[in-house]
Amino acid sequence: MRILVLGFTGYLGGHVTELLRRTPDVAVIGGGRSPAADVGVDLATVSPDRLAGTLADVAPDAVVNCAGAVGGDAVTLAEVNARGPAVLAAALRAAAPGARLVHLGSAAEYGPGTEGVRVAETAQAAPATPYGATKLAGTAAVTASGLDAVVLRVGNPVGPGAPAAGLPGRVVRLLRSAGGGPEAELRLGDLSPYRDFVDVRDVARASLLAATVPGPLPGVLNVGGGGAVPVRELVEGLARAAGFRGRVVEQNGGSARSGGVSWQCSDIAAAEKALGWRPAHTLRDSVAALWQEDGTAAVAAGAVPDGTP
Repeated sequence: MRILVLGFTGYLGGHVTELLRRTPDVAVIGGGRSPAADVGVDLATVSPDRLAGTLADVAPDAVVNCAGAVGGDAVTLAEVNARGPAVLAAALRAAAPGARLVHLGSAAEYGPGTEGVRVAETAQAAPATPYGATKLAGTAAVTASGLDAVVLRVGNPVGPGAPAAGLPGRVVRLLRSAGGGPEAELRLGDLSPYRDFVDVRDVARASLLAATVPGPLPGVLNVGGGGAVPVRELVEGLARAAGFRGRVVEQNGGSARSGGVSWQCSDIAAAEKALGWRPAHTLRDSVAALWQEDGTAAVAAGAVPDGTP
């Protein structure tokens, strides 16, 4: 089975590629802007016709699209997160209409949640930020394409190799530079919001299953950890792993992607039914693996990390 992974050098894409390469009877083709790519593709700028020509040459049985932008202005976000999936879907219709498309979306598409409530795929999407809105536009392009396609709405990924563009990787870098004395301080934003953390290795396994299971799949499947915890719990876990004896100082404000969302939790029952998938790693597993593997995975120069709420 030939599987093309777009964004294969990013955080999510790297783990998806690694798992697929360990899977028997799967040939992986890496696509993206990296010089190491088997196929050079920039979804933000490529034309549908040119991409169709590339896809005709590759002849994939499945495409896993891990490419996405988490930062930048609204134009950058729209080019990568909205235009990119639309161009990919159009090119697949023209060149490889029988290929399955697995697109990594984001739980940020749902917007603010209700405390104590797990959000199902049937819930009204009301993103609170440009990031969430552009990811939702990408989802719409994929689900309306008429292809054999599924969008995996990913919660907050955490685990080995987390880039500094997101909170987990940034906290690791801060801890490594803070020192371990009691006078040390770790200054962060508000850590009270609840988030649905999911291990990046579990995201990779869901992507593998979505690309390879036979038969039609639902248009959207939630891929999360199955529960919400305060962001503070993640930070405290990393601090314990680091042996940090100083103070964690919470300041007002947070990332633009948070958008004032105090609760976020996905219902993952549909993914279990359709894929036989459930998360295998706890948050403690993810934190331990992140600290042990440094959490400073570099993103290729000029590239953007995969989508992270």
